[in-house]
Amino acid sequence: MRIAVEDLSVTLSGRTVVAGVHLVAKEGEIAGLVGPNGSGKSSLLRTVYRHLRPSAGRVLLAGRELAGMSPAQSARHIAALPQERGGDFELTVREVVAMGRTPYKRAFAADDAEDHRIVAGALERVGMTDEGDRRFAQLSGGERQRVLLARALAQQPDVLVLDEPTNHLDVRHQVELLALLREQRRTTLVALHDLNAAASVCDRLHVLHRGTLVASGAPRDVLTADLLAEVFGVRAAVVEHPLTGDPLIAFDHRTPASARSLPDGLMEPQEVS
Repeated sequence: MRIAVEDLSVTLSGRTVVAGVHLVAKEGEIAGLVGPNGSGKSSLLRTVYRHLRPSAGRVLLAGRELAGMSPAQSARHIAALPQERGGDFELTVREVVAMGRTPYKRAFAADDAEDHRIVAGALERVGMTDEGDRRFAQLSGGERQRVLLARALAQQPDVLVLDEPTNHLDVRHQVELLALLREQRRTTLVALHDLNAAASVCDRLHVLHRGTLVASGAPRDVLTADLLAEVFGVRAAVVEHPLTGDPLIAFDHRTPASARSLPDGLMEPQEVS
């Protein structure tokens, strides 16, 4: 399913943290949100999975306004992996993943054979099959991350909304998770700090800065040295990855950034799709 954000603004404690953003993730596309800390990525994603209400604008799922759906209806279509990870569940790994089946069940209904099959498949996809009987609270941060992703997959959503899904993961599991996202070919909206990971996994990037959208398009077109200097304040060269051909950002860690700061006004979004 296609998901679109139209003229979205979010206000928290009287401060506008997202201002008039338009962006889209087409059906089967992985659309990445990138930007410095405090640029509004998480707040925008929270409005998509309905943790926050926008102060203006709307979110559309296949052309239908999300706000008009019941929570159960939207949960059958959108699954989220937020940054806030619960760590005190007195549940087993398998029980946590089974929570993803809740939108399809009546209150207090027991899991059936189909639920068990779906949960087992989700655990297998994140490499946690052998951990099903462990207590969630006893897991490492990376293991919890993989279990919560399995819970989202067990929800069988049309759209995945992921906020920094590679946090707490070692390099191997970061690579595996990003490969899993590519294999899914499920409409995905994902916030990533790692720009090289974003360049590798995303079909489209949306760059946020100070709550506004400043660029959208294919990673190769968006991730330029000028944009990296202006938005992120870093000096970098963008080259071709020797193994994949994707854009690869080589940061200058020795020289202080000579990047220009954005003016007080807003940079005009550059749509390069």
